[in-house]
Order: sequence, then C-alpha cells, then structure tokens
Amino acid sequence: MKKTCKSLILVAFFMVSFAGRVDPVKPVKGTITVSGAFALYPLMVKWADEFKKQNPDVKIDISAGGAGKGMTDVLSGMADIAMFSRDIYPEELKKGAFGIAVAKDAVVPTISAQHPSLNELLKKGMKRSAFMDLWVTGQSKTWGQVAGIKSSAPVHVFTRSDASGAGETWAKYLGKKQEDLLGVGVFGDPGLAMAVKKDPVAIGYNNIVYVFDATTKRQTNGVRIVPLDLNNNGTIDADENIYDTVTMLADAISNGKYPSPPSRDLYLVMKGKPSNPAVVALIRFILKEGQQYVREAGYINLPAAKIQAEAVKLN
Repeated sequence: MKKTCKSLILVAFFMVSFAGRVDPVKPVKGTITVSGAFALYPLMVKWADEFKKQNPDVKIDISAGGAGKGMTDVLSGMADIAMFSRDIYPEELKKGAFGIAVAKDAVVPTISAQHPSLNELLKKGMKRSAFMDLWVTGQSKTWGQVAGIKSSAPVHVFTRSDASGAGETWAKYLGKKQEDLLGVGVFGDPGLAMAVKKDPVAIGYNNIVYVFDATTKRQTNGVRIVPLDLNNNGTIDADENIYDTVTMLADAISNGKYPSPPSRDLYLVMKGKPSNPAVVALIRFILKEGQQYVREAGYINLPAAKIQAEAVKLN
C-alpha cells in the first residue's frame, strides 16, 4: 500500500512539473530552391540567413532572374518557391500556383543623379501623362517636351527585357502590359539601375530596394527618383515630397499617398499548397518572426490582419 501511494505521488509530481510546458519546435532538414523576382531577392536572402540560424541543416539556394522565370521554375518543378512581384494571373492559378503575400513595395521612375536638369525635375516632378508619352505612345523625344522644362536634350527610355514584376507593375500603372512598353530593354533590376546611372539623359524604373541605401535609408547608386506630380499642378507640393528616405516613402505607401499601382504586394509562390516540412517551416517563419526584418531591409509590412490570413492558408 505504501509503495502504491509513493508511486502515485511520483506520477502526480511529474504531471505537475510538466504541466503547461510546450515542446520546442524541432529544427527541420532539407534543401529549398528559390527562384524569381529581383524585387524580393534582398529580403529573401535576409530571411534565409535568419531561418538557417534556427535550422542549420537546411540548405537554401536563392537565385534572381525575374518574376516570370520564378513562376516558370516553380510550375515546372525546378524550384520549390518563386519570389513573385505582381498579381498571379488566373491561368497561373489554374496550373497550380499557390501564392502567399509576404511584404509590400513599389516601383518608382528613376533618372541619373547626373541629369543636366535634375534640380528642376525634382521640383516639378512628372505627370502620369508624361510617362505615357515616353513608354506607351513615344510622342515625347526631348526632356523639354516630356517635362515642360527648357531642354533640348533627348530622352533615352529604358525598360526591362526580362519578364518582371517591376515591368508589369509599371505597365499596369500606365494601363498597359509589360510587352506594350517602349524603350531599350535591360535585364534585371540591378542592370536597369546601372543603365540609368551611366546615362545622364536616361529614364527607367526600379524597385525601391535598388534605389535606397539599406544603411543610410537615402537614395544612392547614382540614381534619383522622379517625384510623381499626383495632382498635375506642375510642382511637387509638400504632401507629394515623400522620397527623401525609404522610411518616408514606406510610410506614404502604407497610408496610400503613393498610388497602387505602382505600389504592390510581394508573394512567395509554390506549386500547390506546400507539404515539404522545410518549405512550410520557412514560410511560417517569414510570416511570423521574419516580419521584423521587412522594414529593416527597406520594404513595407503588410497589415497584421492580412499576414494572419496568409498564415491560415497553410493550415
């Protein structure tokens, strides 16, 4: 009887001791291949580095080649995850594309920091109709014509040569598709930024992460954003002056002062709902702990309710 009582006491002790304890999540193993949009590449690298600190036996291969390549790679089974920087088309959904929104950013028009009329352009900005004249109709041939300034300098228009979310988003802002855009095609976000930087009379467009320095939060790399003259009054008013730092622009995107498009959601896309434990763990990490790195990396957080809704999709 005494032994029985003693055994019951020991059982009760262990039950009380372990009550309420939650076993830690076990690290996962495996290899994850990620392909796609230049827009998400810097943030994806940051997420992968932080995830691997908790899961050292996971290998993550990340390559940027444009949103179109990412989607092709995922749907063909060559990649586990596509970095994606535009809306997913119905035909892509029919093929099994399964998207999770993870952050937000924007596409901005860019010119060289060496532009001969830089200060005037920063004060006046440019209207949407001026961008239409450059990328859609091709009517404007000089900076004087397109920006209403005293300049006979030609405008060298650049666009993306690869199937990109940035190209599609900028085209959508102009009421078109990427293949409708005029201009000299350049591959990739870094390539387009470099082409604009080297040509004093060029104009292009870039994802904001390729325009701002991650440390100083200010515009860098020899390119400058052309402010959008949203009210078409020929000058950049105080409430339109939102480009000094990436923090200022991010706030403007969050509160709707910068139009959508060219602001947009960024996605991670899989073929069907993921079942690979490593992929599921990575996506869950990104939607939870990973959100703390979004602003730090120069992107914009999605609303908490939307992040929660995206997490539910994995259940």
